Amino acid sequence: MSTPKNELTDRVKSFQYAFEGWWFVLRTQHNAWIHAIITTVVAALALWLRLPARDWAVLILTFMAVWMAEFMNTAIEAVVDMTMPDVHPLAKVAKDVAAAAVLVGALGAIIIGLLLLGPPLWQRLFG
Repeated sequence: MSTPKNELTDRVKSFQYAFEGWWFVLRTQHNAWIHAIITTVVAALALWLRLPARDWAVLILTFMAVWMAEFMNTAIEAVVDMTMPDVHPLAKVAKDVAAAAVLVGALGAIIIGLLLLGPPLWQRLFG
């Protein structure tokens, strides 16, 4: 049976591992930099437009969905590369489908961003 001190240490280590994974994605995945820039720009724009809390909730869920897809895509690519060092048609399918998940999330995020930010931005600039 583990002691409370060991459980706390285990929890802290699990956060450490998660942040190491996040940093790995940022260091190694070029598209993650694009996601980071767009996330930052959209958040700054939402602050400037003073979006209501409900719109912020939708934006945060949208950011989260795209980032989660990117993280899963990176994990799937790593596992496929580790287990299939040689080119295999199913390995390609796995990687392509994981990349498609990121694309679907990013396209959905664009639509959500236009719906939430478009009208107040239009009003602020031209109203």
